[in-house]
Amino acid sequence: MPIDQNAAIEITGFAWVPDFARGFVRDLRPRWACEEAGLGYRERLIGFETAKGADYRREQPFGQVPAYRDEEVQMFESGAMVLRIAERSERLMPRTAQGRARVLTWVTAALNSVEPFVFDLVDIDTFNPDAEWGRLRRPQVIETLRTRLAALADWLGDKDYLESGFTAADIIMATVLREVSDDALMAEFPALAAYRDRCTARPAFQAAHAAQLASFAAEPAEPMPA
Repeated sequence: MPIDQNAAIEITGFAWVPDFARGFVRDLRPRWACEEAGLGYRERLIGFETAKGADYRREQPFGQVPAYRDEEVQMFESGAMVLRIAERSERLMPRTAQGRARVLTWVTAALNSVEPFVFDLVDIDTFNPDAEWGRLRRPQVIETLRTRLAALADWLGDKDYLESGFTAADIIMATVLREVSDDALMAEFPALAAYRDRCTARPAFQAAHAAQLASFAAEPAEPMPA
C-alpha cells in the first residue's frame, strides 16, 4: 500500500538520521504493519529540535519516533502501534481469543525478553566501539544474548513463524533480530537467521523499508541533539 497523505493513519518519523540508522528507525514497524494489512498511511517527518520540543512531547513523552494517530486514537511506542494496526487486520492478528493472546504474548516477549539484550550489544558495538568498559563487558553481553537466542531458536524449531502463520508478532521479533550487531553470533542460530530473512523478504517489509529510506533528506534540516 503506497503512502497516502490523505489516509487516516499518520506515522511520524525523522526527516534525517545518520547513515547507520537508516532502515532501522522504529517507524519502520508501523509502516510494515500497514503494508501487511493493506492500510494506507501518511507520513509526518520531523527534525530533532522539533522532537525535543514541548508540543511534540505531548504526543511522545520521550521525544522519540514514531508517534501515531488515526481517526480514533493517538499513541506512542512502536509495539503498541503495530498491535493497534493488527486489530484492524486478521492478516496480522487472529480473531480467536487464544490467537489474539498469543500475538500479544509474543510482541511483549520480543520487546521485553529479547530486545533489551540485543540493545546491550548494539550500545557497545555501534555507540561505544572504542570504550574500555565496552571491551570488558562485551563477552558477558554476548553470552547473555546467546542464551536468549538459544531459547528463541528452541521455540521456533522448524516453524516458519512464531505461531501457525505470519502475525504482528513476527514484525516485532524480526525487526529485533535485524539489530543483532554480531554476525558470528547470529550464525550460531541458522534457524533464527533464516526466520529473520524470511520475514524481511516479504513484499510488505520491502515496501516499508524502501518508503522509510526514501523519506530521509540528504542533509539534516535541524542539528543533531547534543
